[in-house]
Amino acid sequence: MSGGRESSLRDLVLNVLLGLIILAMLFPFVWMILMSLKTQVQNTAPTPVWLFTPVLDNYRNVIERNDFLVFTKNSLIVAVAATFIGMVLGLPAAYAIARFKQRGLSLWILISRIIPYITFLLPLFLAFTRLNLIGSFTALITSHLIITLPLIVWITIAFFEDIPTDLEEAALVDGSSRAGAFVRIILPLVAPGMVTAGILAMIFSWNQFLFSLILGGPATKTVPVAVFNFLSYGSQDYGAIAAAAVLITLPIIVLSLTVQRYIVKGLTAGGVKG
Repeated sequence: MSGGRESSLRDLVLNVLLGLIILAMLFPFVWMILMSLKTQVQNTAPTPVWLFTPVLDNYRNVIERNDFLVFTKNSLIVAVAATFIGMVLGLPAAYAIARFKQRGLSLWILISRIIPYITFLLPLFLAFTRLNLIGSFTALITSHLIITLPLIVWITIAFFEDIPTDLEEAALVDGSSRAGAFVRIILPLVAPGMVTAGILAMIFSWNQFLFSLILGGPATKTVPVAVFNFLSYGSQDYGAIAAAAVLITLPIIVLSLTVQRYIVKGLTAGGVKG
């Protein structure tokens, strides 16, 4: 009996701590939503205004007056292109590292994930300036490959390692080429890993701010940079900033909640060795 009480008490304490952690993590986002629904007077009041009539003027201002839909389209173009190219280049690379036991290359992939992105910014800026590509989608997509490509390779290596070599050898005996076996046999088996890597790569690309700020231009401005442009040295429109931040974050939250079970399944499947 005493053991059961101790176990119940321990579970209660853990649940309370977990609830507090979740509340602490969600509070900034909830506060941001509340700010987006308030007027400028309410947002700048000396004390927080808890009881108010929600207004949508901030969202209307963001969407109608700031080309926000154009910026959203730009972000979508860059994120989808960087993810697609990362998949095309990253999947064969991950397969080669896994099949031919290239642990040295795997280490370099990990290092590229650890190095801060700002380290690559100056070389990219100088290179794209020489090529007259600053402000183009080419510069943004290429720079975002620094984010998507190592992530895709690192995630999918474990999935390729889990595939028995007997399947490929049987295909080769039947007359298939190694490339044919890779496309027709191996890739369908690592589909969960591909989905997981693709979704995470797209999320990281969508949220990228620094590359878009320095290497982008007026015609290729992405939504994180658009939010930054709401800041000025004069008065701040906190409601509009909060509304823009909500509009940026909402698609990622919806996507994550929609496919979270696939992401968890993919990550855990790749981490379990048969």
